[in-house]
Amino acid sequence: WDWSKAFDRSAPCGPLVPAQKSGHPSKGRIWLAVDGEVRQDADLAELIWPLADIVSICSEAVTLEPGDLIFTGTPAGVGAVGPGETMTGGVEGIGAIEITIGQPTT
Repeated sequence: WDWSKAFDRSAPCGPLVPAQKSGHPSKGRIWLAVDGEVRQDADLAELIWPLADIVSICSEAVTLEPGDLIFTGTPAGVGAVGPGETMTGGVEGIGAIEITIGQPTT
């Protein structure tokens, strides 16, 4: 899975929202649609590890600074996407992002 997630120009992110504005969410809808078809739709409360626990565990191993990002797992519905497809995803109460997959570079 690493090669599917970690490559040049992967992991696009929307604007960072400080915890002072968003709070520390423990519940709320998270979703992903591909070309308008919902592929993932769940609630933060359904994650195996609560977000607060994830931050706590990570901070025991590395120093976390403002602006650092922690990537969690995903809800059910993981699948491949390809060039030209548009993905829209978001977290309720925080924001959403839309990206279109480009052509591979050689």
